[in-house]
Amino acid sequence: MKRTAVLFVCMGNICRSPLAQGIFSHLVEKQQIRERFTIDSAGTGGWHAGNPPDPRSIAIAHRHGIDISGQSARQIHQADFEIFDLILAMDEDNLARLRASCPEQHRHKLHLFSHYASGRRESVPDPYYGSEDGFQTVYNMLFDGCISVLEKMGLGRAS
Repeated sequence: MKRTAVLFVCMGNICRSPLAQGIFSHLVEKQQIRERFTIDSAGTGGWHAGNPPDPRSIAIAHRHGIDISGQSARQIHQADFEIFDLILAMDEDNLARLRASCPEQHRHKLHLFSHYASGRRESVPDPYYGSEDGFQTVYNMLFDGCISVLEKMGLGRAS
């Protein structure tokens, strides 16, 4: 069975996309379907490449029983457009950046996270310059969205 490769993308790959990667991984592990997926995250920018997620992202994930501390930020590569089946951008700006660099034959893989998950065309806000509350808000949005993504894939309720 071919694994479904899912890539979550934000700007620097230290706040939103590592949280999404961790949440999605957690949900598929809970459903015991981890072997069906390749899950990763990346940033459209490379400023944080090699760094762990933001400590606030690590903390909010930890509060919910998810460990993302071993992740390391990376910038998206051209090969990702070939490798991944589904590429989910956290906001319109990052989606536009992905579209600008994605070969035409792979553009069908690019989606706004919330639009793909729930049909709502809204961005997952970047909590980087905000307070701790912003990280909880983002966590909630990503958790609900990841459940919806799994449901959309026909894998049932994953909470």
